[in-house]
Parts: sequence; C-alpha cells; structure tokens
Amino acid sequence: MISNFLKYQAQTTPHPLAMEVSHAKGSYIYNTENKAFLDFVAGVSATPLGHGHEKVVNAIKSQIDKYLHVMVYGEYIQKPAVELTKLLAKNLPYPLGKTYLTNSGTEAIEGALKLAKRATGRSEIISANKAYHGNTMGSMSVMGYEERKQAFRPLLPDVKFIDFNSEKDLQQITNKTACVILETIQGGAGFIEPKNNYLQKVRKRCNEVGALLILDEIQPGIGRTGKLFGFEHYNCIPDILVTGKALGGGMPIGAFTASSELMDLLMDGPKLGHITTFGGHPVIAASALATLKEITESKLIEQTLEKEKLFRKHLVHPLIKEIRGKGLMLALIMETDEIANQLILKSQDLGLILFWLLFEPRAVRITPPLTISEEEIIKGCSIIIDVLNNLEP
Repeated sequence: MISNFLKYQAQTTPHPLAMEVSHAKGSYIYNTENKAFLDFVAGVSATPLGHGHEKVVNAIKSQIDKYLHVMVYGEYIQKPAVELTKLLAKNLPYPLGKTYLTNSGTEAIEGALKLAKRATGRSEIISANKAYHGNTMGSMSVMGYEERKQAFRPLLPDVKFIDFNSEKDLQQITNKTACVILETIQGGAGFIEPKNNYLQKVRKRCNEVGALLILDEIQPGIGRTGKLFGFEHYNCIPDILVTGKALGGGMPIGAFTASSELMDLLMDGPKLGHITTFGGHPVIAASALATLKEITESKLIEQTLEKEKLFRKHLVHPLIKEIRGKGLMLALIMETDEIANQLILKSQDLGLILFWLLFEPRAVRITPPLTISEEEIIKGCSIIIDVLNNLEP
C-alpha cells in the first residue's frame, strides 16, 4: 500500500509518517497490524470528541439515510445546517448571529476577507508575522511567513504585517485598513497567547479607524482552550469569527460568523458575493451539530482546564524548556529542533502520536481529543518522559 500511496497520492513533504490506518476509536488510532497508537494530536485539533464518537456517528448515519447533497449552498432549507447555525448563534455574544458554512477553514478565511472588503470599501489587510490562516491564495497572502509564500507570488496586494502582542505596531492600523486578521492564539508560531490585553487594544484601534476585526478560531475554537471560543478568555468580540477543524467533529468544515447586517452584504451588490457548492453539506452539518451539542451540553469544556494541569504536572523534564498554550492546545518547546524531531518520531515507535507546528521547529504539538481520560494523559506523558530520558547524553 505504501508504494501506491507514494505513487498515486500527492504528498505534502518528502518524508510523510506513512502509518497505514486500519481503524480508530476513542483516543486511539490502529494501524493495519492492529497496533494501537494513543492520539495526542486529534487530527490536528479536528476530532474533539475522539474517533468514532457514538453520537457523531449516529448523526451521520441518520442523515445519510435521508439525503446527501441536494443543492448549492443557501438555496434550499436543510435542517442540519439551519440547526447548526442557530446553535452557534445561541452560544455566541451579540452581534455574532449569522453564519456562512464552508468546506474548510481556509475557505472561511477567504469569505471573511471578502466580507471585510465588501463592508468597508477598503483594500488594505493587516495580519501578524508568523500567522497561519490556511493555504489557498487569499489565506496564504495573510500568512506571516515568507519562506512558505515566496514560490507562489504574486499574492493579494495591500497586505501588511505587524508583530503579535506589539502595541506600538497598532498605529499601522489606519483609516485605509479594511480589516485586521489575527489568530486568537497563534498556532503555527508556537501557541502564542495574547498578553497585556492585546486583543482588547486591537479591538479599540479597529473601532477608532473603522476597520473590522477578524479572529481566526480554527484551532482554539470549539472548547479546546477551556472556553467554547478562545476570545472569551480575552474579553474581545470580533466583527467576524472564523471557525473550522473541531466544529466538524472529524468531518471537513469551515464557518465564518458576523452580524446579520454584515453578512447580508454578501446577498447583493453583487449577488452571490460568496458561493460554494458543498458548503453546509447536510451530512457534515449533522456531524457538526452533534459535536457542538455534545461539547456545549457536557462537562468537557470545564474538564479541559483540569486536564491541562495534569499535562503540566507530568511533563516536567530538563529538555522541555516551556509549555505554551491553554487548555488542551499545548506546545512543548524543546531545547532544540532535533530533540523535537526525535521526540515525535520515537514516541510514534512507542505508540504515541505527537506532531510538529508549522513555524516553530522546537515545538511539539499536544492537542488530544477533549474526551481523553486522565489515565490516557498519564500514559502518554510517561512515554514522552521515557523518550526524553533516553535522549539525554
């Protein structure tokens, strides 16, 4: 199978991990030799209820029996999508009340950027250095990492970059700025949290100059940080909220949410201001609805912060220089990038799945399912410590 994988399926790196998956359940992924791998990554934060959660699977099966795709987005009334957007509105602060469902996080970013330009009549976009918002052309344009962009230029014009957490850079936001787009917690940069009320200060500056604030919650959203949405920690409500990954419960989804006043601008001037064939797909919406219901109706969110404490208690080692992040969005910052690489690869050999971050080579991602048990956390942490002990001179 690996030869066909490499021959026929396009690759993203020269050295994929290439584990052949047989099945997955709960906090474990199994290879074709039936070896169990404890999952500390959750599909890069995309499976918040673990693998094969009964309520999610049942919702998918039930919807499959009713209908699959029937019409392009926004024309027919399809109950799963309507109920999903209603539940999002119920759990969001005013005025975030209307949601556009897309196929992926990066498509939702594209829609959010278009909406900001449409609403303000301005072209300038301000993003952050070391930001990651997706990999389509518009999303890549607001990626703050030139090495990953250079081969694909020219990209969108009028994009400027500021340093995350830099107050002096806020003066670059002016009456020419259509929007500021930020990750609530920077992901690829190494799980960097806003400090000193930074997001509130960005919000204030945007208000002063009439720019919109877009917060990208594709990674920190849907309960991962101990709140349903990361911005709830920082007392900052965006004009446009972007979600994805975990919202789908393991199915591909993206969404951008704004006020009705803003979102209705996409209906006219021009009509079809943003269109998609498969956005709001009934099966995916059913999966997302079941996922969001379970997360909001259970105690998973409050348990997330207790599980963070457990990780921090059991991951103490001289080679771990820092643990960044919040809740179950954690990054181990190792002494060197080589130690990070060895930890990830050797842990997989021992049955523990870890992963890298995009722009911080010393970082090791820990973003397990929110449903992970205390016993599983302790087991995985023990593997990490054993690997690090064996790496020491």
